[in-house]
Amino acid sequence: MAVPFAKTSKARKNKRRTHFKLVVPGMVKCEQCGELKISHRVCKVCGTYKSREIIKQ
Repeated sequence: MAVPFAKTSKARKNKRRTHFKLVVPGMVKCEQCGELKISHRVCKVCGTYKSREIIKQ
């Protein structure tokens, strides 16, 4: 089994992990009710998408 020649420093380890993080999805306001929703998805509150009723209330 391979063994590292030298210890990896905290700075080097953290530089490698800079892109290892959570991201918040893009939120937009619904055109009908004004609630926040994920873009390109049906609104969970009023059931519309692009000003059309997709889910009957």
